[in-house]
Amino acid sequence: MGKSDFLTPKAITNRIKSKGLQKLRWYCQMCQKQCRDENGFKCHCMSESHQRQLLLASENPQQFMDYFSEEFRNDFLELLRRRFGTKRVHNNIVYNEYISHREHIHMNATQWETLTDFTKWLGRKGLCKVDETPKGWYIQYIDRDPETICRQLELEKKKKQYLDDEEKTAKFIEEQVRRGLEGKEQEAPTFTELSRENDEEKVTFNLSKGACSSSGATSSKSSTLGPSALKTVGSSASVKRKESAQSSAQSKEKKKKSALDEIMEIEEEKKRTARTDCWLQPEIIVKIITKKLGEKYHKKKGIVKEVIDKYTAVVKMIDSGDKLKLDQTHLETVIPAPGKIILVLNGGYRGNEGTLEFINEKTFSATIVIETGPLKGRRVEGIQYEDFSKLV
Repeated sequence: MGKSDFLTPKAITNRIKSKGLQKLRWYCQMCQKQCRDENGFKCHCMSESHQRQLLLASENPQQFMDYFSEEFRNDFLELLRRRFGTKRVHNNIVYNEYISHREHIHMNATQWETLTDFTKWLGRKGLCKVDETPKGWYIQYIDRDPETICRQLELEKKKKQYLDDEEKTAKFIEEQVRRGLEGKEQEAPTFTELSRENDEEKVTFNLSKGACSSSGATSSKSSTLGPSALKTVGSSASVKRKESAQSSAQSKEKKKKSALDEIMEIEEEKKRTARTDCWLQPEIIVKIITKKLGEKYHKKKGIVKEVIDKYTAVVKMIDSGDKLKLDQTHLETVIPAPGKIILVLNGGYRGNEGTLEFINEKTFSATIVIETGPLKGRRVEGIQYEDFSKLV
């Protein structure tokens, strides 16, 4: 074995030493070469290749500095986005994880002298939210991806719609309470002392409100009229009391029925408009809309075989048979021809199968007929395109 053989102990030792991070003062950014000691760095600086790199850099030093600065910024932001997302994190934690990579761009080759200067620059450019605390500087990545912004807008829209539904329900309950209180309002009864002007006069009691005037007339006329007249007046008063009781009972039943019908209608309307932010269901046909997978899968159709955590689906491509794991934001529903079987994915009829009857291209909605469940046979209009999809 020669001295420079690959399997010699010295060669193995050198490879072990070259792994991992080494001292920054013995690193040449222009040549991207790491030396293990001072002697090796001195020899490298005297080499012909290093001298050529210095001559190239001396011609346009700003160009090289801008290149290294851009590379450092892009790698740092990519690590921050991929590793921490939009969480608030200490800048030194991100930097320590960044420099753990052996081939990273060193900060002394960029336009920023310290990590604090770089953090302030990110805040001025609007790339991150930065704030200073007694523990140091904290940064938070600002995600400006169009798909992420669209998803946030959709979530805010659905949240606002849900709050509007709650406000409508609260107003309806207040209206029902007000109606109930209005129906129960009655005059406070007045109590008088029981007195009889004539000892021979008969005292009569009427418990119903409607017969108060008749009872007063009866008591006043009882002294002048005969017994037959008293009987006729008493019988007429009892008939009036029965009629008033029956009419009040019927009016109460009508009020109760009308209020119950209104509550049922409101509940049905709420169920019909109830929406969720997840719509994936097994055995439906979907279309891939993202371009990140290449033209091979863009605008291609597949079948959802499995739903994972409500928002992720395992899709089997119809053409090639490949299986892909995709988020629901990268998929869209498929609208079949009229007469085909579909599955409702959102709203009050979620989970029911139906038949597509008519497509309204102006309002981007359709009319379907429910085929399963207790609402079988019901015709539903105004179902949006994204609320149903073709069923396998």
